[in-house]
Amino acid sequence: MGNPLLRVEAKPFTLEEILSEETEILLRDMWDSLEEAGGIGLAAPQIGISKQLAVIKLSEESYRYPDMETTEPYVIFNPQITVLDKEVQGFWEGCLSVPGLRGYVERPRKVRIDYLDENADERTVEVEDFLATVFQHELDHLIGMLYVDRMEDVSTLMYEDEMILQEVSEEEILD
Repeated sequence: MGNPLLRVEAKPFTLEEILSEETEILLRDMWDSLEEAGGIGLAAPQIGISKQLAVIKLSEESYRYPDMETTEPYVIFNPQITVLDKEVQGFWEGCLSVPGLRGYVERPRKVRIDYLDENADERTVEVEDFLATVFQHELDHLIGMLYVDRMEDVSTLMYEDEMILQEVSEEEILD
């Protein structure tokens, strides 16, 4: 957070760029970075490339987001997002660009994303619940937004360590 690149709208990829060796290397770097950081999504602007690309893969082995089901890996170029259900849902979001913090964000419950995959093929995916939040979070990076911009109540912003302490305290109270 603070890097001006995270606050500008990313440029779309051409079909030639998607299919280039340079982009293939970029994708490998993004997947490696995501795995190393223990994240579930990463957008190109987060690693200094102002282009419309995000990768997402939920894993039940994630230590940052426990108790979720594994999804297929998504490679998303030049996405267009459509809200399918305006009912909002809230989750505690974190971000590799805002390390150590979490904030409560409400977003539409169900969305459709039209995009190009790593082969430059047109794809459409409809996602809901937590996965919809993950897609919206990552695609926000492509329009220069961070989750903290979507927070209605900044008093919910907290350090992850403090959040863990509160969860432990709640469990002790319930026991």
